Amino acid sequence: MAKTNITIVPTSNETILKFEADRFLTNHNSFEFSNIDDAKHSPLAQQLFYLPFVKKVYIASNFVAIERFNIVEWSDVQDEVAAQIEDYLSNDGIIVSEEAIKPKAAVTVYAESTPNPSVLKFVCNKVLVPNVYEFTSIEEAKPSPLATALFQFPFVKNVFMEKNYISITKFDIIEWEEITLQLREFIKAYVEDGKTILNDDAPQQLNKTEEAIEEKFEALDDTSKNIVNILEEYVKPAVASDGGNIEFRSYDEKTKKVEVLLQGACSGCPSSTFTLKNGIENMLKEMLNDTAITVNAIND
Repeated sequence: MAKTNITIVPTSNETILKFEADRFLTNHNSFEFSNIDDAKHSPLAQQLFYLPFVKKVYIASNFVAIERFNIVEWSDVQDEVAAQIEDYLSNDGIIVSEEAIKPKAAVTVYAESTPNPSVLKFVCNKVLVPNVYEFTSIEEAKPSPLATALFQFPFVKNVFMEKNYISITKFDIIEWEEITLQLREFIKAYVEDGKTILNDDAPQQLNKTEEAIEEKFEALDDTSKNIVNILEEYVKPAVASDGGNIEFRSYDEKTKKVEVLLQGACSGCPSSTFTLKNGIENMLKEMLNDTAITVNAIND
């Protein structure tokens, strides 16, 4: 298996630290272990309990959280712990055994309309993917068994996934009233059954690991970095609530042209494209104090 990368994430509780992986660790199950005996069905948790400062271990979809005793500060040991977890996972260490798998967790999925009449957003009460993924064909969807399964429906044109929701674009051959319940029930059953949503190597394969994203950002010029930060803070949250995503593509210093990619519900919707393009253009002109900036919004 490819190397698993761990990111250290602080929590509101100073004694608890999250070690976030760039792949899924469990099939949407969560586990809590209070001591080494309690962790008999989790070799990973047992190994962590050999560290004298470990009080509790929590394992969830894509992270391990550890509560420490007050004999150390996290700043003194966090890098060592992150490296230990990283090595364990990269060497195909068993996270939890089959005996530890809990009964099906209650999964709810509801459908939400978007500004694009061809797109419906299916929101789940579970985290589905660690990052943004869009698939425009069954061939593209190979890294995601769930997306591949959705493309088996003849009316599915595009599948967009982010965190806890899936935006589906349909062909015009059928109305949403005829297929919404079918899709909602299918997604609900799929997640409840603990089936694979995204293959473990998908983030590496699609260049979506945190490391790859950070490298891409650091390679940008200062103006491009400012544009990315503005999009992330002011535009993406609103676009995500409508079931879409916006991604920075390029900035030309000579022509002052910014190119952004529209995904999910924003893609292929003329009104969304026009509204977003003008809104982003005006925002960038004002925030970067440059009236020469223009925006070209493209659909994947």
